[in-house]
Amino acid sequence: MSRPTGTTTWLDLGSTDLRAAQAFYTELFGWEFEDAGEEYGHYRMIRNGGALVAGAMDVSGMTCPDGDPLPSEWTVYLAVDDLDARVAKAQAAGAQIIVSPTVAADAGSFAIVLDPAGYPIGLWQAGDIEGYEFTAATGSPVWFEVMTHDFDAAARFYTEVLDAELVPMTEEMEDDSFRYVTNGAQDTATWGLGDATGVMPEGEGGWRIYFAVEACDAAVERIRELGGSLLDGPIDSPFGRIATVADPTGASFQICAMSESTPEGS
Repeated sequence: MSRPTGTTTWLDLGSTDLRAAQAFYTELFGWEFEDAGEEYGHYRMIRNGGALVAGAMDVSGMTCPDGDPLPSEWTVYLAVDDLDARVAKAQAAGAQIIVSPTVAADAGSFAIVLDPAGYPIGLWQAGDIEGYEFTAATGSPVWFEVMTHDFDAAARFYTEVLDAELVPMTEEMEDDSFRYVTNGAQDTATWGLGDATGVMPEGEGGWRIYFAVEACDAAVERIRELGGSLLDGPIDSPFGRIATVADPTGASFQICAMSESTPEGS
């Protein structure tokens, strides 16, 4: 059975230097990259300890709709029940279609849209591949979120288009003005929506992926050794010690050491 519409189901890396990115993530997380072959544009399926966690592709030479070169970046995909119908709903709600519905052989079909704030989000209708495997192991995705400067518009979009059931976060935060909701109750939620106003500069935001690490500071040091960079943090949180980092080609992601969680106010 496919995952419910609106839940996170896949993630992939578009890299301007896939060879360098593959070397980086292999050394950092121990990932294994499987080449799907020429028929699929040498798309890589990524496994972590045997579990399917993501995909990767070479985007060097490709351009955005405005003609600018595609950057290296991670893309999050949400599950849908009817790809064509959901893309039509997204367009009616103000989204821009940047990758029209495309069949990926027996694996499934996908599209990529820009939500009303201009953030890319993928839609995946499963075939033989439902999505990533959730293991919580080091190197696996453990959380996803979209940070936006128009919280109300984003809440409407993801509710109307992707059946999001947004629930206010119950964990107490030091800044009680910060708005954050999860798609479902916290024990079943797969992603969150946060208000970036006052938290991030205008122009920054979008979907973010958290990968598990054993120790945050040690992981940051290793990322730097491998040619990556620290963009923000590390910071302590009730969910783990977190940092925002980037691989050597500039694709950003979050790392989270859940064992290093710190209650607010401690």
